[in-house]
Amino acid sequence: MQSRRTFVNSLLGAGVAAPVMRGDAFRRLFRAEEVTGGRPPATMADDESYWSEIQRAFDIDRTMINLNNGGCSPAPTHVLEQMIRDLRFSNELPTEHMWRVLEPRVESVRRDLAKDFGCAPEEIAITRNASEANMTMIFGIDLKAGDEAIMTTQNYPRMQNAWKQRERRDGIVLKHVKIETPVRSTASFVQHIESAITPRTKVIEVMHVSYQTGYVAPVREIVDLARPRGIEVFVDGAHAFAQLPFTRDDLGCDYYGTSQHKRMHAPIGTGFLYVRRDRIKSLWPMMAGGVEQEGDIHKYEEIGTHPAANHNAIAVAIAFNRGIGIQRKIARLRYLRDRWANQLLAASSRVKMITEIGPAKSGAIGVVNIDGMDMAKLGGWLNSQHHIITTPMVTDEFSGIRITPNIYTSVEEIDLFADRVIRAIKTGLT
Repeated sequence: MQSRRTFVNSLLGAGVAAPVMRGDAFRRLFRAEEVTGGRPPATMADDESYWSEIQRAFDIDRTMINLNNGGCSPAPTHVLEQMIRDLRFSNELPTEHMWRVLEPRVESVRRDLAKDFGCAPEEIAITRNASEANMTMIFGIDLKAGDEAIMTTQNYPRMQNAWKQRERRDGIVLKHVKIETPVRSTASFVQHIESAITPRTKVIEVMHVSYQTGYVAPVREIVDLARPRGIEVFVDGAHAFAQLPFTRDDLGCDYYGTSQHKRMHAPIGTGFLYVRRDRIKSLWPMMAGGVEQEGDIHKYEEIGTHPAANHNAIAVAIAFNRGIGIQRKIARLRYLRDRWANQLLAASSRVKMITEIGPAKSGAIGVVNIDGMDMAKLGGWLNSQHHIITTPMVTDEFSGIRITPNIYTSVEEIDLFADRVIRAIKTGLT
């Protein structure tokens, strides 16, 4: 078992500055670490003594059960306090405190993110969210009339709107590929994408994790399909980073955009854009930098005056996540997902999981459909009658309800959700 000094030193060795975390945050992580006894991550997934310590790092409203952590998640209290402290410090003398003192510290955040993503710091731009990162790709690539871009019909609507604007403005051809739900296999997904490729195809946009179904796309296979053809692959990683264990080299990608206010637990309004070094020069920023920045990752951060406090607090979130460990984290999220899913599946043959479940499958997102039940009404009933927040997914292609727990979610909350849905199946929405 790690000693207190060994545990703290492991964070310092990872490049995390200890002074930014309040004292009890370290104590909370250390108490949680003591519980592990050096056991493998998978064996910790159902250890409530460990996860109860992690849950106490969050100050959240427990009068509601929040099972919609897909849009954004609460930050641990010490992350929020770091941001507030820096906002106050900035406000005292902004041109000095914010610009001269705090803003340069973003380079430490860049270094730590690059270490976790597996790239050079010179390839990471700090953004405000995944949309900003992804739109930089979409509007930054040179395309002319007739050039084709491929995406699925289930890609995130904001990205689809960005491509549609390019379609209207530049005359490019946007090709939507319909993928079966649930996806039959990796080969099937790749074949659907490949069938849309023509000699005019210039770019494919793929979601690493589907916001609608939780499906984890075969990014590496898409990259390997596209690169020999000279096709760029843009990866929308909004739901994947800091949830799934992977690095840049696992994906082989040249571009990646993500939010950090989902699974990284950083402040709301933080994300990053990765662009491989040799692609930076050819990808335009959305807001112009100087000509001398043509090959500089910083050109994507030229957004005008903005708070340094938000992006600097990412460093504290990184420390928190490293203290838990990505393998331990994903094991817990899958355990929570499978706990409610298996209860519903055992209760009724009407229950169908759209998301593949199992100890090595998908991530926190789980989407379920119940034959003969209106999923939108179920979501409204759970909220109004039982104070359980979920996300109904009612589309032209499928209907379901999306459940996304978090590391602060308790098994009691998961079981209450399952119990109420089973009650609805048996007696209706009464």
